[in-house]
Amino acid sequence: QVQLVESGGGLVQAGGSLRLSCAASGRTFSRYAMGWFRQTPGKEREFVAAISRSGGTTDYADSVKGRFTISRDNAKNAVYLQMTSLKFEDTAVYYCAADPRRLFSGGDPYDYDYWGQGTQVTVSD
Repeated sequence: QVQLVESGGGLVQAGGSLRLSCAASGRTFSRYAMGWFRQTPGKEREFVAAISRSGGTTDYADSVKGRFTISRDNAKNAVYLQMTSLKFEDTAVYYCAADPRRLFSGGDPYDYDYWGQGTQVTVSD
């Protein structure tokens, strides 16, 4: 089992940047495929980005391609989401998630077993 804690959210102006971090407990972090999702009130949880266990494979939602970058540091038990050129529509609660079964998981939230509590990102116009 792994526990996930997100940080780095906040209020930023449109066009600005933020870097989210997700710290994982335990000594087997490298065995988890990781993902970032986001959710706004009244909407389904939306896929943002995913990264394989080794970090060698990544995937992004079309809405964030070219603006967001997912990365991980297995030595530090952490996964990151660098967000640039932020838009108002990026406003959401952002969650990191872990999948212990696959080398790489995609955009289906049901593939992920473990979730953090979320961090709020608010982009002002």
